[in-house]
Amino acid sequence: MSRAVMSSQQKIAEKLTILNDRGIGMLTRIYNIKKQQLSQLHKEKQEILKNLALYYFTFVDVMEFKDHVSELLNTIDACQVFFDITVNFDLTKNYLDLVVTYTTLMIMVSRIEERKAIVGLYNYAHEMLHGASDREYPRLGQMIVDYENPLKKMMEEFVPHSKSLSDALISLQMVYPRRNLSAEQWRNAQLLSLISAPSTMLNPAQSDTMPCEYLSLDTMEKWIVFGFILCHGNLNSDAAALSLWKIALQSSSCLALFRDEVFHVHKVAEDLFMNIKGYNKRIADIRECRETALSHAGPLHRERRKFLRSALKELATVLADQPGLLGPKALFVFMALSFARDEIIWLLRHADNIPRTRNSDDFIDKHVAELIYYMEELRAHVRKYGPVMQRYYVQYLSGFDAVVLNELVQNLSVCPEDESIIMSSFVNTMTSLSVKQVEDGEVFDFRGMRLDWFRLQAYTSVSKASLNLSDHKELGKMMNTIIFHTKMVDSLVEMLVETSDLSIFCFYSRAFEKMFHQCLELPSQSRYSIAFPLVCTHFMSCTHELCPEERHHIGDRSLSLCNMFLDEMAKQARNLITDICTEQCTLSDQLLPKHCAKTISQAVNKKSKKQTGKKGEPEREKPGVESMRKNRLLVTNLDKLHTALSELCFSINYVPNLVVWEHTFTPREYLTSHLEIRFTKSIVGMTMYNQATQEIAKPSELLTSVKAYMTVLQSIENYVQIDITRVFNNVLLQQTQHLDSHGEPTITSLYTNWYLETLLRQVSNGHIAYFPAMKAFVNLPTESELTFNAEEYSDISEMRALSELLGPYGMKFLSESLMWHISSQVAELKKLVVENVDVLTQMRTSFDKPDQMAALFKRLTSVDSVLKRMTIIGVILSFRSLAQEALKDVLSCHIPFLVSSVEDFKDHIPRETDMKVAMNVYELSSASGLPCEIDPALVVALSSQKSENISPEEEYKIACLLMVFVAVSLPTLASNVMSQYSPAIEGHCNNIHCLAKAINQIAAALFTIHKGSIEDRLKEFLALASSSLLKIGQETDKTTTRNRESVYLLLDMIVQESPFLTMDLLESCFPYVLLRNAYHAVYKQSVTSSA
Repeated sequence: MSRAVMSSQQKIAEKLTILNDRGIGMLTRIYNIKKQQLSQLHKEKQEILKNLALYYFTFVDVMEFKDHVSELLNTIDACQVFFDITVNFDLTKNYLDLVVTYTTLMIMVSRIEERKAIVGLYNYAHEMLHGASDREYPRLGQMIVDYENPLKKMMEEFVPHSKSLSDALISLQMVYPRRNLSAEQWRNAQLLSLISAPSTMLNPAQSDTMPCEYLSLDTMEKWIVFGFILCHGNLNSDAAALSLWKIALQSSSCLALFRDEVFHVHKVAEDLFMNIKGYNKRIADIRECRETALSHAGPLHRERRKFLRSALKELATVLADQPGLLGPKALFVFMALSFARDEIIWLLRHADNIPRTRNSDDFIDKHVAELIYYMEELRAHVRKYGPVMQRYYVQYLSGFDAVVLNELVQNLSVCPEDESIIMSSFVNTMTSLSVKQVEDGEVFDFRGMRLDWFRLQAYTSVSKASLNLSDHKELGKMMNTIIFHTKMVDSLVEMLVETSDLSIFCFYSRAFEKMFHQCLELPSQSRYSIAFPLVCTHFMSCTHELCPEERHHIGDRSLSLCNMFLDEMAKQARNLITDICTEQCTLSDQLLPKHCAKTISQAVNKKSKKQTGKKGEPEREKPGVESMRKNRLLVTNLDKLHTALSELCFSINYVPNLVVWEHTFTPREYLTSHLEIRFTKSIVGMTMYNQATQEIAKPSELLTSVKAYMTVLQSIENYVQIDITRVFNNVLLQQTQHLDSHGEPTITSLYTNWYLETLLRQVSNGHIAYFPAMKAFVNLPTESELTFNAEEYSDISEMRALSELLGPYGMKFLSESLMWHISSQVAELKKLVVENVDVLTQMRTSFDKPDQMAALFKRLTSVDSVLKRMTIIGVILSFRSLAQEALKDVLSCHIPFLVSSVEDFKDHIPRETDMKVAMNVYELSSASGLPCEIDPALVVALSSQKSENISPEEEYKIACLLMVFVAVSLPTLASNVMSQYSPAIEGHCNNIHCLAKAINQIAAALFTIHKGSIEDRLKEFLALASSSLLKIGQETDKTTTRNRESVYLLLDMIVQESPFLTMDLLESCFPYVLLRNAYHAVYKQSVTSSA
């Protein structure tokens, strides 16, 4: 009993737990020192001391860790501890972990090239500042020197520990060979299959060695390789040891030391054994194993990964359908995760360290994403259905495990009091469990119970213990099973980290990115691409509290990689969608009216039996031919694009969001933002605007393409749960503004510029005329042919298409741009009025004195300029009226009730209404496309012209005189050859018929601004104009009066256009008989000229 007490006082279990954790922390610190560039730290003494202190004291900590490990290993030897991985699993595993961690740490220290410089430089700076060496320096320096060749030194160091170490390693012969099987053997055994034996599907997955089933193969190989290097004598004396050693050496050409640091085992082992006598056979074994590893390991692991892909897929599919099976088959899930993780880590390690002489194809796996994906699927099932597993194992622990353990304890021949108390507490803990605790959401914690079992393993594994675990292996195996069951209740997250943590990818960033791009390139694998962002959520689990400074660096790396992966996935999906849109736009383009002309022409010619074209000319395919399939095997490009898109969208839609280092990523938002950007660029691109040639797509054709594009985008909602309406609203609303959110030009600005700078400019140059009868601008036959047909851009259908594209906001911007041009023309007109102010003032009061008017008229300057500018204003207003009418038609289709309400408001404004209120109603009406008596946009544009130097009275006078100037200038139009009225177009070829609109709109706007009477001013204008025109009736010069009748008609047009003038008023100024005769004359002349 005294011996047992002594072993309990040694606290072997506690020391193993603490030292293993501290060892990983020390490895993390040493790894970071190795990876950092230390050259910049060579500065002044104080700086050196400050900057190197962290590194120096890390080496001191390593030395202290080494002392503690040596002490514990000596204690374990003194206690003659019994090790068997299948019985005292925790004790054996922690012991072997400590040996490997200790070995790895010393190797890592030896790999820091600047280790001597760091220690020496720090001590030198310490001496300079404090006058003495650091007290740890002598021992630390000795350790650095001793461990120059760490494995050689440790082989000597482990001679006294070889018995304990070899016993622990030999116990793996029951576990390791069974785990290290080929894919064919797994397949024959139907490993991990839930449906291979349906009758046993509900039976719990059991094993005598539960924790060994999901123990990492990678970990076991490190134990065996490093363990037998340290106690190499057993390789010569024990066949079981040699067998384990050979199997491990044949599995890999390199082992992971820590993170991405690897250990080329064959070369190192060969170099070590070369210096030992009698080891020629072992050296030959190593060389043979190396050749086997190089030739067979790659294909072996490739086949394993292939098997695991199908096995994990089956497992994930069955568990998704029947999550209740997670209870009895939990062991299968963690075995599957562990096996898959081992294979992925093996591939990652070897792909980064491919032997030069070997084929690299064995180390490239384009399907690795699928394996990672199914791992993530299983992890998600465990997290989601954790309560299901808890319910199952709570009942298992209380209803079965407690009973069996109680019987085992009762049947023990010897059970000391201390052990009996511990065992009884286990039974009581399990018996007290109930399903109600799970239903009430109680938090379970069995860590104390697991630590007690660890302690009990230590107490009962020393030699001469009262209760020796080696004599009661059934108890150990039963307790290991119970411990696994407790983990299923309170440690599911920790179990997932233990069996499926892939944070190793953080240190293989390049390989990780390469795998991701390979996955995207292969259409069949793109559905699994979400696995890569999901792996980024693992990265923070590789950090350690002893090295807090790397948390930020690893966190940033996880964020940047996750962001890059999601961004690339969204880009790929966007590109596929763009390609589909392009195809659909091409198909949609085939249905445009212009393409049916040839078909109609052929039909007409066929009827009239005219033979046109060459006989061998192939018949043009009609739209819709692409939908005719002769068989199902025929796959078009569009089919391939849709398939690829559905696969990728599955991945994007897999999780609504994922959390990486306390940052939430939403994959669908990446796609949404990319679609918005691409849709914006595509709309602008489809206008095909060429600044050099001033070419642009017809609005109707653009609208057709946009609708085709939108139809494709709407279909995306079938693949991904995104709000495509939001994309449309964001993009199309931005297109109604002058610039989008990125400051780029929109279709509104492009079309506005084109209509103003190209179409209307050519109207001013006399190449295009506005035809009221056609409600369109039409090209005139001129010497220089225009590159576009104005009618194709300005007829009713095109203007409606433009309104549909630009919407009310865009049309408002178009109107404002038009008004800006008008206001600049009005400003020039006012300057001309100011130049002739005295003459015009006299003419205003002398219109009833013909001789005086004639004399004054001769004194006027820039008469032609006034008429030309007024005509330009009229043309712009005519174009605007077309745009407004089109907008009204479009809005009446979309929002008929709202438009009719606005119309009702406008039509029922009382005459006595305050002008400000009336203008608000007009503004609303104008935005809806309704014509108004007073144009609010024009009023706003002209209001901004008010100059500070001129008084309001003077401004008003200039406005009145402008109307006088236009009125007295009208007769000069009669002498222009182009002023002839054409009944076919209901206008004049030089666009003077647009003066009617200009005069009415300008008068209404100006006298609204200056608070004058619009009606009185227009009456005055009519009196002056009719008086001036009547005079040319008495002229005898045919040149001056050649188009007198055509100009007379302007008066009728002005009155018809005006809401303020009436025909009665015109009759009082200008006899209607003249108008009737004028109409008769122009129609007669039209018939004569056409004949």
